[in-house]
Amino acid sequence: MSKVKLFLASELEVNEIRQVELDAREPIAIYNLDGEYFATDDTCTHGNASMAEGDIDGSEVYCPFHMGAFDIRTGEATVAPCSVPLKTYEVVIEDGYLFILMED
Repeated sequence: MSKVKLFLASELEVNEIRQVELDAREPIAIYNLDGEYFATDDTCTHGNASMAEGDIDGSEVYCPFHMGAFDIRTGEATVAPCSVPLKTYEVVIEDGYLFILMED
């Protein structure tokens, strides 16, 4: 398991999403959901759209492509046409910075 440093937690506003590009990996979407931080794959499992360009409503993120939705906390698809969950990553905060834990 690798711990990947992202950015200062204070840089992500409440209910904001940010895409993070990682070396040799697919992009990740980082969410600030009312002060709690979550991470998923950035690419929608239904279509080739960035979840970072989507909209947060409650604990769901709506894909900008077909308006399907996922639970930000679990990655589960909640609104059709999405049916395959997003991969999620554990987020930790150390010294004010966000890190995600990823498989090597």
